[in-house]
Amino acid sequence: MTYGEYLKLENILSNQNRLSDHHDEMLFIIIHQVSELWMKLILHEMTSAIESIKNDDLSTAFKRLARVSRIQSQIIQSWDVLSTLTPSEYVEFRDSLGQASGFQSYQYRMVEFALGYKTNHILKIYEKDQELYNILKKAFEAPSIYDVSIRALAKAGFQINPDVLNRDVSTPYVEDDTVRKAWIEVYRNVDRYWDLYELAEKLVDIEDSLQQWRFRHMKTVERIIGFKVGTGGSSGVKYLKKVLDHRFFPELWDIRTEL
Repeated sequence: MTYGEYLKLENILSNQNRLSDHHDEMLFIIIHQVSELWMKLILHEMTSAIESIKNDDLSTAFKRLARVSRIQSQIIQSWDVLSTLTPSEYVEFRDSLGQASGFQSYQYRMVEFALGYKTNHILKIYEKDQELYNILKKAFEAPSIYDVSIRALAKAGFQINPDVLNRDVSTPYVEDDTVRKAWIEVYRNVDRYWDLYELAEKLVDIEDSLQQWRFRHMKTVERIIGFKVGTGGSSGVKYLKKVLDHRFFPELWDIRTEL
């Protein structure tokens, strides 16, 4: 077996097909394809981390989550490359994209699901593709990494609101005072709850990086198309600015003010 055969390079490298004759469309295609590959690896690692936390194997989860953070740094830096695309260059091939939009990335939605951000209207976007819809629905109905982390707090003896532990995990998470108090106790007694403390910091690392990715996404879009409507009909920069206010693990941020 050769290097190219093992990696299926012929398949990978033959799928950068420009729809226009413009030179810079190649940049646009490759950046998004590479990002999707990195997201595939993020999902691979996140799924394993969630299972490890379920099974009380936090050390394996830490390894997986540390890798996710490194992957995120790569995706964040990719915006620096895409930002070399100027408005004048992008407008030359933008119409060739039709209704295709990054907002339609189902892997990005699955990353959000894994982190706990779930809204019903997202699934409706993919209803016409039954196979893909089923994959997304399964991810939508699965516990997020924060759900299993809160259950880890309960296993460690913290008194967590039963409504939180038994909630419908396909609904958006709502901040809870018992969860906040548990995390405060973890941070005030680091030596006693070292594993939970380490888990909390790994989660903060991932959310921090995701917000950096969102910010760089927003600024890159603003730099290239300003406040135009996105190709898929989204509000573009306005939407991207709005999601910057969303938090995946609210108690882990709130307790920093109290400590």
